[in-house]
Amino acid sequence: MATDLRVSLTDRCNLRCTYCMPEAGLQWLAKPDLLTDDEVVRLVRIAVTQLGVTEVRFTGGEPLLRPGLPGVLERCAALRPRPRISLTTNGIGLHRTAKTLRTAGLDRVNVSLDTLRPEVFRTLTRRDRHRDVLEGLAAAHAAGLTPVKVNTVLMPGLNADEAPELLAWALDLGYQLRFIEQMPLDAQHGWRREELVTAEDILRRLGERFTLTPEGSARRGSAPAERWLVDGGPGTVGVIASVTRPFCRACDRTRLTADGQVRNCLFAREETDLRTALRSGEPDEALADLWRAAMWGKKASPDLDAPAFVQPDRPMSAIGG
Repeated sequence: MATDLRVSLTDRCNLRCTYCMPEAGLQWLAKPDLLTDDEVVRLVRIAVTQLGVTEVRFTGGEPLLRPGLPGVLERCAALRPRPRISLTTNGIGLHRTAKTLRTAGLDRVNVSLDTLRPEVFRTLTRRDRHRDVLEGLAAAHAAGLTPVKVNTVLMPGLNADEAPELLAWALDLGYQLRFIEQMPLDAQHGWRREELVTAEDILRRLGERFTLTPEGSARRGSAPAERWLVDGGPGTVGVIASVTRPFCRACDRTRLTADGQVRNCLFAREETDLRTALRSGEPDEALADLWRAAMWGKKASPDLDAPAFVQPDRPMSAIGG
């Protein structure tokens, strides 16, 4: 069974990143369709106590938009055995909430930031919130939500040239930078393989300024990022190459959407409905059995580079990263 659970708390976001959402017109999930805080905690408890989950990451959309987030964190941190708890966020609002979230039980954060240039940030996200993200990162680090990881997607003609600059910045501030190949999970289905900035491209650009030494597959385990020591270490950089270097055989993740659907793969085209069973009064054991069956039915890994690949109907914002 998967030991890493990704829980989406909302499909809403306060940015409109070009590789994720259209500027307008995306229909959000209706509030009655969303899992309540109690339902989220119950399903996390089942995953931890009956299915062997040891790490829970809360995602979105943007999870900081969920009003009950601190309470959900506190209740999940009280579970025994206690899971490791992390959060993937765009960082907006983190400068106000980092201490509260740490106190509630959050262990660390992943913050999405694709550029150090405010004008490029506005182009990529269609919002003028660059300073908020930088302040959020600093607040997370100060609150002890470490290691603070920064997730970066490079786009040709926009920020692809920033790779070395981003790495130098992250090393200087003590953040762990991870470059992520753009995946075919945008709401507008505009992804084009020929426009992809690949892992090979990223490493070539970094190699022009830094000496990179592979950290070794033994230390990677089931982590999605391949990691390199930078100039002999101790600093590192990671690359998540879902398209050109898939790592499906080592994947230990399962995903729960904000409306209570289990997905056994980020690129799955089928889901298992836990919300209906939960609201119908099914006991924990029955929900656990449904969940197990969903994971046992996981298909062979998709080849994102293959012409026959079909993008999932749900975009990343509605799946949870």
